[in-house]
Amino acid sequence: MICALGSAVCFGTASVLQAVAARATAPGTGSRSGVDPRLLLRVLGQWRYLLGLALDGCGFLLELVALRSLPIYAVGAALAASLAVTAVVAVPLLRVRLSRAEWAAVLVVCGGLALLGLASGAEGKGTGSTALRFGTLAVALAILAWGVPAGRLPGRARAAALGLGAGLGFGVVEVAVRLIPDLSPASLLSNPATYALLVGGGAAFLLLTSALQRGSVTAATAGMVIGETLGPALVGVVWLGDRTRAGLAPLGVAGFALAVLGALALARFGEAPEEAGTTAAEGAAGPADMTAEASAGSGLRRGRQDP
Repeated sequence: MICALGSAVCFGTASVLQAVAARATAPGTGSRSGVDPRLLLRVLGQWRYLLGLALDGCGFLLELVALRSLPIYAVGAALAASLAVTAVVAVPLLRVRLSRAEWAAVLVVCGGLALLGLASGAEGKGTGSTALRFGTLAVALAILAWGVPAGRLPGRARAAALGLGAGLGFGVVEVAVRLIPDLSPASLLSNPATYALLVGGGAAFLLLTSALQRGSVTAATAGMVIGETLGPALVGVVWLGDRTRAGLAPLGVAGFALAVLGALALARFGEAPEEAGTTAAEGAAGPADMTAEASAGSGLRRGRQDP
């Protein structure tokens, strides 16, 4: 559980840096779908994005350790808690003020995780069938294809659809890790879950980066939280044998619900006044980046951006 929470801290901090970099990067003109694969190449020129990627790498390693010992539903809820981390990190880094409702949501997330920590049993013993492994790969490919129609939707619908696709991609990564019991090179190359992990993770990064740059941060975040928590938790319980400790199932359900609802609340509450965004930009960047970072500061006040 310590590794799962450490992963949330890494992802939550990285999201602040990556969101600022995405907003500061000029959108491409060659993509009609609203999802530009070249965007990832452009944002790699931003030092904030590179630092965010390094934190993502640390967070992913901690996530792998957590998924080897905890049920998927517990790890997924902990990752959703990175919303709370982002909200708190935004206060000193971007000088963003959180409302009482947002602070209350942070406490709700922490309370939900505490309940989950008490109720969670060990990970299920199931390693998944061959059909589940190929099904996970099929879902990963479908998520990648989903970016084309989702990117053509208008306004908030586009951001929500791209965010949902990104969340499902991160969920594929969570499930795929459990479907790779043998880490030997030969087994990795022959396991469809290995390719599902790579495709799902890559698609998630692409869709989320596009959503952050081109639409409502709040809508994108809400869609992502739903996608990365509910589906993987269901797979873990139904197909991989994840359970709570004996007699503590209601406590586990309550903790999961509180953590997810608190995360969604942090994606919705508040609208930053223009002055707050400007102050955030002045505290975090030089004059050349002021306009882009002011936009990111305002987005953080509305909700959280995730890797």
